[in-house]
Amino acid sequence: MAEIREAATWFADDVATFGDRLLAAREAAGLGQAELATKLGVRDKTLAAWEEDLAEPRGNRLQMLAGMLNVSLRWLLTGIGDDLDEPGTTPGLTLPARLVLADITRIKTDLRKLVSDLEQAEDRLNLLLQADNPADELADEALSA
Repeated sequence: MAEIREAATWFADDVATFGDRLLAAREAAGLGQAELATKLGVRDKTLAAWEEDLAEPRGNRLQMLAGMLNVSLRWLLTGIGDDLDEPGTTPGLTLPARLVLADITRIKTDLRKLVSDLEQAEDRLNLLLQADNPADELADEALSA
């Protein structure tokens, strides 16, 4: 896992894995593993597996993690970009603000999925309505007679 060292070398980006970055970001945010798992709505062992690089979270969870931990999604995934502040420095957002940001991100993800589901349902309905239906033809003939 990530080593916490002194000064500028406290986190070695060149050898860090996703799990290392997740662990370091969680610790920098001052969150315990169980606390973060609860906030994300996952089991403790799921978060532990992510931190140990035994499993990876889905996309919507990645966005929530980045928001809650106040790191960029790009950095969390690749280690490229803005990284963590050194231990003891003040993060840009407070924990409550990060939690609200994570909620917003989750809600946006849920809304995108709902909109996609709605569009698909509308398309299916339109196909059904446009299909040749003998009952519709009989009704049309009765009206024209």
